[in-house]
Amino acid sequence: MEMLKPVYIDGHTVVILDQRFLPQKEEWLCLDTVDKVFYGIRDMAVRGAPAIGIAAAAGMAIASIGIGPDMDFIRAMEEAGKYLISARPTAVNLEWAVNRMLGLARGLSKAWDSRVERLFAEARVIHEDDIRMNLEIGRLGGLLLPDGAIMTHCNAGSLATGGYGTALGMIRGAREAGRDVKVVSCETRPYLQGARLTTWEMLRDGFDVTMITDNMAGYMMSRGMIQAVVVGADRVAKNGDVANKIGTYTHAVLAKRHNIPFYVAAPWSTVDPNTLTGADIVIEERSPDEVLFCGGTRIAPEGVKVFNPAFDVTPFDLITAIITDRGIFRPESGRIDWENPKK
Repeated sequence: MEMLKPVYIDGHTVVILDQRFLPQKEEWLCLDTVDKVFYGIRDMAVRGAPAIGIAAAAGMAIASIGIGPDMDFIRAMEEAGKYLISARPTAVNLEWAVNRMLGLARGLSKAWDSRVERLFAEARVIHEDDIRMNLEIGRLGGLLLPDGAIMTHCNAGSLATGGYGTALGMIRGAREAGRDVKVVSCETRPYLQGARLTTWEMLRDGFDVTMITDNMAGYMMSRGMIQAVVVGADRVAKNGDVANKIGTYTHAVLAKRHNIPFYVAAPWSTVDPNTLTGADIVIEERSPDEVLFCGGTRIAPEGVKVFNPAFDVTPFDLITAIITDRGIFRPESGRIDWENPKK
């Protein structure tokens, strides 16, 4: 099966697979303005930290098109960057990609004739680098996974990245290494990324996939029906705490209780040394409607209050290992040594 790439750059446009409509239909959107990129990210047409970063990089290149020679180029680019970052504050790849593009823009401030094409070229490099990093995560992490049922939460596959995936990349890597693996996909309330996206993507690649509700995980672990858990990440703090889709922390606690390895897969761009601990991570809160409605039908009474954080934080001491493209990091002696990865 050809690698799925849910986001790519076509000329001066970023094209995304609109994930709001999967699995019912595959619809592609062409985003050719900064506003369209902003709303594509905010409204989760494109989602997953690495994929958001790629879209934002393209958005920065698109922003440069409309900046005339008489305008303050750097100031205009910085404003575009702040705007894009505000779309979703928790995923660090968004800010990382914007800052990388700003770094290049500052060096191109006087290169009027070439700066647009240089910025688009950099966005394409970010996309290519992400796929390369995912393949390495899959190679390293796939060797850690045992035969049997591997549980995952949310969607950290091709759909969440430039291609191949992080957590699902590890599962792909395990199969390529000869492991006999099956996939257990938590549905991932309230946005159902596991039910809608992970199952679609894994079935597309020919995996044996079983979907469960989020609150079935503990029962399955207690019955020996899960051999490992692997998830992605939206931000990894310096101390190894991990922000990921809401519900991840619960699964980590359950895995610890049942002595099941709990792995986090993330590209190096998701590791944020400027965020010291998970307590410093800003957690995005989303619309109450995601909880109040299901398939357009209201499922809760009028007047009820809703708390809808998009992410939670898993402390590093619940994590067996963090697998990045630079190597494997394990919490040891109460800390993570980011300078000495294991290969």
